[in-house]
Amino acid sequence: MDRRAFLTSTVSFGSLAILASLGCRGKQHAHVLSSQDNDMVGSHTAGAETWEPLIQSSVGQLLGRQHVIIATSADAASPFDKKRVCFVGVENKSAEEIGDFREQIYQKIDTCINESDEFEVITRKYVEAGLRQCSLRPDDLFVPGNRRMFTASMEQLEQPFDYLLYATITSGTTKSNGKDYQRDYLLTLELIHMESGKSDKESAELRKGYHKGKLGKLKHYGAG
Repeated sequence: MDRRAFLTSTVSFGSLAILASLGCRGKQHAHVLSSQDNDMVGSHTAGAETWEPLIQSSVGQLLGRQHVIIATSADAASPFDKKRVCFVGVENKSAEEIGDFREQIYQKIDTCINESDEFEVITRKYVEAGLRQCSLRPDDLFVPGNRRMFTASMEQLEQPFDYLLYATITSGTTKSNGKDYQRDYLLTLELIHMESGKSDKESAELRKGYHKGKLGKLKHYGAG
């Protein structure tokens, strides 16, 4: 057999084998998670493992406290409809871009509130229409005059409400001498009672370590 032809065929075969191997590694795989499966832990940013417990904790604590206030109020003995909440959005002030999680956080908070016995959330499209009609942003509603104008606009849309609700995401980052760091995520809900003007806040925090190596957790936090 001609040596040059043999070498050429060997190289060609080797190239095809490498390309085939790379193609196999590039395949995407997926599986459906059951309710018993843990959420995947994001390696670079917060994910479902972060936001889900923060939402459940903050909403549960806030509504639980309001439940006590309603139950002990003067008109508690009389039948009443659900208290209506105007949820104006999720503001991200953290060090990370939260991407599509912003919308999911909104929807999960909305769902948690609507599942309660005392509260219901106004449909988002009405809230957005009311803000547009007044040419206001959600944070403009902290000004009393703007709040009154928005309240009047929502009443014209036949969507009166009892509370304003804001959600804010913040974070704090602690860095080591190396490339490892810890990020503390805080989800804060602020509920403003329209009649009294009183504000009630509830926050939930989750700490998460990010490491460049597999031993990063052991190095900074021990074996616990």
